[in-house]
Amino acid sequence: MITADSHILLLGSCFTTEVGNRLAADGFHAVVNPTGNLYNPLSVARTIANIEAGRRYELRDLVEVQGLWRSLDHHTRLAAPTPAEALGRINGSMQSAAEAFAAADVVIVTFGTAYVFERNGTVVCNCHKLPAREFIRRRLSVDEIVAVWQPIIDRYPEKKFLFTVSPIRHKADGLHGNQLSKATLHLAIDALRNVGYFEAFEILIDDLRDHRFYAADDVHPSAEAVDEIYRRFRNSLTCKTD
Repeated sequence: MITADSHILLLGSCFTTEVGNRLAADGFHAVVNPTGNLYNPLSVARTIANIEAGRRYELRDLVEVQGLWRSLDHHTRLAAPTPAEALGRINGSMQSAAEAFAAADVVIVTFGTAYVFERNGTVVCNCHKLPAREFIRRRLSVDEIVAVWQPIIDRYPEKKFLFTVSPIRHKADGLHGNQLSKATLHLAIDALRNVGYFEAFEILIDDLRDHRFYAADDVHPSAEAVDEIYRRFRNSLTCKTD
C-alpha cells in the first residue's frame, strides 16, 4: 500500500515520468527520473549500481556532441555547453538519485525496450545521436535481464519493487521487433521474485483501443489515456493520501 508517508522513486522510460508527475501532483513523496529517462533494463540497473558506488563523473566520462558536453549514462537534459556545467548537473542528479533511492520505500521501474546500444562493450543509457558505427545494437535476453535485476531486488528486501512495461511502441524497431522486445520485458519481469507488476501495457494495448487514447503520432498515449491508467494504478495499489 502506498500512503502519504511513502517515499517513492520512479525510474525508467518517459511513461514513468507521466505517472510519477501525477503522483507528485497528488501530494505523494515521489522523485521522478532524477538522472533523466532510462529506456532499457540494463541502463536502469547501471544507474542503481552507480548510485550504490557513489560514483562521481569526471571529464573523461563526457563526450562533446553538437556543441554540448554529455554523458552516455544520462539524459540530454543534463547536457551543457561547458564540461564544468555538465559535470555539475550530472553529479547533482546522481546525488539526488542516491538520496531518493536510500529513502525510498517503493521503487517503481518502467522498462521501455529490450534493445540496447553498446559502445566499447558497455551498454549506454543514451546515444546522443552519435554515429551508429560507434555502437553495437542488440536485444537483451530474458536471462540477462533477470541476472542483473534479481540481485538488486534481493539486496533491498525492505523496498517494494514494482515493475511496469511502457505501452509506447518503439516503431523504429519495426512492429514485429517491438513485439519481441515487449515480450522479452514481460517474460523477464514475470521471472523476477518478490516484485509487483502493474498492467499499464495491457490497459492501453488491450483495453483502451479507441483512437482518442493515442496522441497525434499514434504511438504515445494521450493525456486522457495516461489519466485513466493512472486512475487504475492508484486503485490497484489502494493508494491513500489521508
